[in-house]
Amino acid sequence: MASQITITKLISMKQKGEKIVALTAYDYPFAKIVDECGVHLILVGDSVGNVVQGEANTLPVTMDQMIYHTRMVTRAAGSALVVGDMPFMSYQVSIKNAIKNAGRFLKEAAAAAIKLEGGTAVIETIKAISSVGIPVQAHIGLTPQSVHQMGGYKVQRDEDRLMTDALEVEAAGAFSVVLEGIPSVIAQKITKALSIPTIGIGAGPDCDGQILVLHDLLGLNDRHLPKFVKQYARLIDAAKAGISEYVDEVQTGKFPAEEHCY
Repeated sequence: MASQITITKLISMKQKGEKIVALTAYDYPFAKIVDECGVHLILVGDSVGNVVQGEANTLPVTMDQMIYHTRMVTRAAGSALVVGDMPFMSYQVSIKNAIKNAGRFLKEAAAAAIKLEGGTAVIETIKAISSVGIPVQAHIGLTPQSVHQMGGYKVQRDEDRLMTDALEVEAAGAFSVVLEGIPSVIAQKITKALSIPTIGIGAGPDCDGQILVLHDLLGLNDRHLPKFVKQYARLIDAAKAGISEYVDEVQTGKFPAEEHCY
């Protein structure tokens, strides 16, 4: 078994110029596969709303649902560092509420850290959660929980604001920051300016690491894919072929055959 990935290990990887590999996962079987393939960080993302629950966005996802999915993932992860994603309204109401919900990820779901969206607006929240011993991964740029405020899923190009957000989340105590939907040249500047790792998704090749949604990478659905996604497999085709063959064999009496009977 590979050695356990820790936050200090991720920071060391940045210092050495070693790329960090991250993926989302939402259940035990896929988390086990992801972990065994050598992924360093597994994010149990609120993207579960889109790719598992069939929602139009991440906003309906609840804390209880996130704890449920995160616990499945931590049971499977042998070496990868597991991060639980704070869902919409789990940290915006009050700092007290944010600390309580962040703690649930560690206490009930055995995650190693939490992630929350936002830059300067959540600085005090990051400080407060970090101060009680809960590691925080920040997330700036295109933040899906703010989809209505942003007017849709749009690339974020305000370099001054993005740099300020990045520097402030680092100063607040974040151990890493996800950069989403940011032009490569800006992401490169942010990565050079920070001492904590940057994890890119639609932010170019110069981030310290990369993350994708597992279901997009594996081709597990037919939803529209953003430009930044590379599809490494088309499992939906294999699944449909296998299920269609099963349907046919049951209807024609080919299954179960003699070898499947006691």
